[in-house]
Amino acid sequence: MLKVKNINQYYGGGSHILRDVSLEAHLGKVTVLLGRNGVGKTTLLKSLMGLVPIKTGSIEFNGKAIHKDTPYERARAGIGFVPQGREIFARLTVEENLRMGLAYKSASTPIPAELFGLFPVLKQMLHRRGGDLSGGQQQQLAIARALAAKPRLLILDEPTEGIQPSIIKDIGRVIRMLADRGDMAILLVEQYYDFAEELADDYMVMERGEFIARGLGKNMPADGVRQLVAI
Repeated sequence: MLKVKNINQYYGGGSHILRDVSLEAHLGKVTVLLGRNGVGKTTLLKSLMGLVPIKTGSIEFNGKAIHKDTPYERARAGIGFVPQGREIFARLTVEENLRMGLAYKSASTPIPAELFGLFPVLKQMLHRRGGDLSGGQQQQLAIARALAAKPRLLILDEPTEGIQPSIIKDIGRVIRMLADRGDMAILLVEQYYDFAEELADDYMVMERGEFIARGLGKNMPADGVRQLVAI
């Protein structure tokens, strides 16, 4: 579904942030990217979404080159993005935030009922402002907003950050369920090792803008991944 080949990215005065990064994300699988703070994980995701341009390399989605497409075009192609920090609209209601995920659809397009099955709390709080929700509820809203347009690839940037354990479990359950349906690929950037290990079908570890390890999720303990990402 997603194929990234040898992308490079530089910042400011020529600092080399991403170094020949290649990866694939497949339908029905959760591909987990781990790494300490500042190694280039978020820059990679922003590059995939077109929020920062790549210098060299290519990005293919569903067999089509997209590395010159705008973020809007990538979203329309079927990529959903949940950024670090959630970035919901605090002054808009839950319903209005969800409708933002349908921005390029017809105004009469209904909010998919499935979203309320995945996150029942959102139906209860439909008319509450996003800024009045707890951190965990905001994260559920951010994920639901990304799912509203029914993407084929869902990219999540550290969805457990600052979230209470009970909601982390709920989010993990939803991610696994979405992958197991087989019609969506999921790329998950995560620092919380136990959460990542539980969900990973495939894993990659990034250090200084390049991958230093990769393999099957079931092999993460034997491969010593916890030690590689320990702070």
